[in-house]
Amino acid sequence: MLFDSHCHLTDERLVTEVDQVISRAREAGVTRMVTIGADPDEFEPVIALAHRFDEVYAAIGIHPHLADRADQGFFARITDLAGDSRVVAIGETGLDYYYDNAPRAAQRKSFDRHIALAAELGLPLIVHSRSADDDTAAALRDAADAGVIGVLHCFAGDTGLFDTALETGWYISFAGIVTFRNYSGADLVRATPADRLLVETDSPYLAPVPMRGKRNEPAFVRHTAEAIAAIRGDTFESVAALTTFNALGFYRIPDRPA
Repeated sequence: MLFDSHCHLTDERLVTEVDQVISRAREAGVTRMVTIGADPDEFEPVIALAHRFDEVYAAIGIHPHLADRADQGFFARITDLAGDSRVVAIGETGLDYYYDNAPRAAQRKSFDRHIALAAELGLPLIVHSRSADDDTAAALRDAADAGVIGVLHCFAGDTGLFDTALETGWYISFAGIVTFRNYSGADLVRATPADRLLVETDSPYLAPVPMRGKRNEPAFVRHTAEAIAAIRGDTFESVAALTTFNALGFYRIPDRPA
C-alpha cells in the first residue's frame, strides 16, 4: 500500500491518458494520491479528477513561479473551492529563488497569504522551496505561530531548514531525487522521524531510477519508497505502510487505518 503524496495529474503529459496512469498506479499498489492544482487554471480540473477517481484527492494553491498573478480574486476562488470534500490541502505555495520566475517580494507575499488562508480554513499547507532555505524557514516559523502545519515537498534543502521544519511540527516529503547517483541528502532521509516522513513522485517531473529520463507518474513512487527503505535500513513494506499512514493523517483522510 503506497500513497503518492504529491503529483500533477492535470499536467498535459499525464492528463491525456489519466485513466491508464491511474490503472498503472493501482497495479503498483498505490492506493491514494494527491494531485496539485498550482495554477488557477487547474483548480477545477484537479477537483474534478478527485471526484472521478476514489484514489485521488486534490490540493489547490498558486505556485511561487506564478506569485505575481496571485491577486485577491484567485484567493477568493481558493477559499470557495476549498470547501469541496475532495480538497485536502492548500498549495503548493512557497519560494523559488533558483528560477526567480516571479519577484521575490511577490513570492513571499503570496506565501504569507497562503499561510493565512490555511489557518483560516483549517487545512494543511504544501510548500515548495528551492534555493530559499532561510526565508522558507522564517515562513515556517510564522506558519507555526498561526497554527498551520504543512509539508516541505520534494525536500532538497539544508540542515537548517530541515531542523526548522521538525521544530515546527512539519512533515518532510522525499521524491525521486533520493534515487539519483549524486544524491547527497541521505543523512537527512535517515534523520527524518518516522512519524514525519512522506513519499511522493512530483510527477510528471523527477522520475526515479530506474525510470530516470522518462515521464514520471504515480506508479513510480514505489521506486522512491524502495530507495528510502534502503537508505534507512528498513524494509520496503514498512516504509510503504508508514508513509501511507502518515499521509492519511497529514491530509486528514478519514480511512486512516488504526
